[in-house]
Amino acid sequence: MWRIWRLVDPLRALVVQGIFLFGLAAMIHLILLSTNKYNWLDGGAPAKKAVAAATADSTTTVAALAPTK
Repeated sequence: MWRIWRLVDPLRALVVQGIFLFGLAAMIHLILLSTNKYNWLDGGAPAKKAVAAATADSTTTVAALAPTK
């Protein structure tokens, strides 16, 4: 293990890792903010509409699949 640190500068490795993790965290937060369900800035109001629309679509699909007499 010590031979790896002779090839790689530990300070540079930690700085690169920190930059990568910060970029990854920012990307994950921006992806979550772009969804209706996990957008914590809008208060979750659009998520209720999305759930209601999804429920209406699923009941329509179930009713369409029901056998007729």
